[in-house]
Amino acid sequence: MANKRVLITGAAGFLGSHLCDRFIKEGFDVIGMDNLITGDLKNIEHLFKLKNFEFYHHDVSKFIHVTGNLDYILHFASPASPIDYLKIPIQTLKVGSLGTHNCLGLAKAKNARILVASTSEVYGDPQVHPQTEEYWGNVNPVGPRGVYDEAKRFQEAITMAYHTFHQVETRIIRIFNTYGPRMRLNDGRALPAFIGQALRGEDLTVFGDGSQTRSFCYVDDLVEGIYRLLMSDYASPVNIGNPDEISLQDFAEEIIRLTGTTQKIVHKALPVDDPKQRQPDITKAKELLQWEPKVSRAEGLKITYEYFKNLPPEELNKLPKEFARK
Repeated sequence: MANKRVLITGAAGFLGSHLCDRFIKEGFDVIGMDNLITGDLKNIEHLFKLKNFEFYHHDVSKFIHVTGNLDYILHFASPASPIDYLKIPIQTLKVGSLGTHNCLGLAKAKNARILVASTSEVYGDPQVHPQTEEYWGNVNPVGPRGVYDEAKRFQEAITMAYHTFHQVETRIIRIFNTYGPRMRLNDGRALPAFIGQALRGEDLTVFGDGSQTRSFCYVDDLVEGIYRLLMSDYASPVNIGNPDEISLQDFAEEIIRLTGTTQKIVHKALPVDDPKQRQPDITKAKELLQWEPKVSRAEGLKITYEYFKNLPPEELNKLPKEFARK
């Protein structure tokens, strides 16, 4: 009997590459797709020698064609950090809208089940805490973060429309802050930014007074949640994240202790529409998927720090990618 086939978009990215590893391990034939605008082939080069892995360098915002049968699609193609989506706002909107439309059309044509990667950013700067799936959010559609937030909100809407109108088997995951090996040091998010600054001997930058909170989930836990949701029969959005909440001031102090740096914390102005609180309510994930995170922040940070510490010096000092306008 032939292996089941899965298409993973954004395959060369942080989460996409870990998903490729997981589905290879589960015995799937994996098709990776990425335009490499924020992804990196180094994340998946260890898979190129495998007969059950193939890679397409392609932009999912353009028409997608995959020959043969397809059982599952995981749509993870999108810039996910502010430093990326503020530089490439149009591509961010296109991959969330046109890219999702193309993936859903492919799922319909192939009679495949599709899971789309949404985000806690659909909640905006939340007025409800912790955030449940029933909360509709507090999003500024014309603010700087709107290009990402609204792309993901549209993505959820069109996914649900394909489910109700075309009876496509769809799954929607709302991902909260995730970390682990293969993150980019220069992607602008708090964890790699803090570790990168510590490794370079720079002061750690905290925006605002540092009272804003985040909840960090280790990548292996997230991948397990994604896998369970894909295999479930639940079509509405599900939060996957770690509810262990911490302020960014306290988190920066944790990183200082972890890295042993002698640098201090400096404060800069808070970016526009920066969420003040982030904590997932994971009641649904516990009840529907029997899922909850297993890796403590202390354990996950230790693994992630070792990964960053062993990067070559040129990676440590590499500036964020420059993107062409489109």
